[in-house]
Amino acid sequence: MSQTPLAQAVQPASSTQIHTDATGLVEGDIRIDAPAGPYNAYRAAPQGLGPHPVVLVIHEIFGVHEHIRDVARRFAKLGYLAIAPELFERQGDVKQLASIDEIRPVVASVPDEQVLADLDAALAWATQHGGDIDRVAVTGFCWGGRISWLYAAHQPRLKAAVAWYGRLVGESTANQPRFPLDVAGKLLAPVLGLYGGADAGIPLDTVEQVQQALAKAGSASTIHVYPETPHAFYADYRPSYRAEAAADGWHRLQAWFKQHGV
Repeated sequence: MSQTPLAQAVQPASSTQIHTDATGLVEGDIRIDAPAGPYNAYRAAPQGLGPHPVVLVIHEIFGVHEHIRDVARRFAKLGYLAIAPELFERQGDVKQLASIDEIRPVVASVPDEQVLADLDAALAWATQHGGDIDRVAVTGFCWGGRISWLYAAHQPRLKAAVAWYGRLVGESTANQPRFPLDVAGKLLAPVLGLYGGADAGIPLDTVEQVQQALAKAGSASTIHVYPETPHAFYADYRPSYRAEAAADGWHRLQAWFKQHGV
């Protein structure tokens, strides 16, 4: 396995970066056909025909760089067919941009409708290549955390979702018309939200708004907040990484997936 680099905007990596090998796995880049045109994705799965439970891994604003690939391999080691779609590819290769300020306009130009269709296409690919359509989950980080909420209100085959510190409220735009608060009462699959109590970009009052909306809807979804924990606490390649919260979140994710049949 040849290791790919981290996105330019987050180099150099912190010494806490985790490296998961590909022993016992089938892994590598794939090409997926979708309504907006074919796009790239990274796939990692156990060796053998399956069928394997499927997890879609939704990247942060940095695209499918080495950290996201590593997360996919972590899932494959647990027995999942993991697919990490490159969801900004048509608008630009954010991995090659040097700063978050350069990345943000690219991300803003990506329509949610295109993203959801690309995820549907990834799910179709998975079920044609050893994935079990009756055991499907999604998880995402930061930008991908928000999308995980939206996908849980979109895809009826989804059984469970885990959203890591995805923005919960925001100003509606043509490309991003809805946020998790808007879909809290329309979820088709239960969502576990994992959030940091000291996240400067996601105020706790917005977490409370979503929790209230979930309770009002009688939803099985829930949000767990880690006190005094910053944004991106699972990102082991960044200074924001908090090992204890990250390990606890990973344990909660596995329990959530198992609880809901994935």
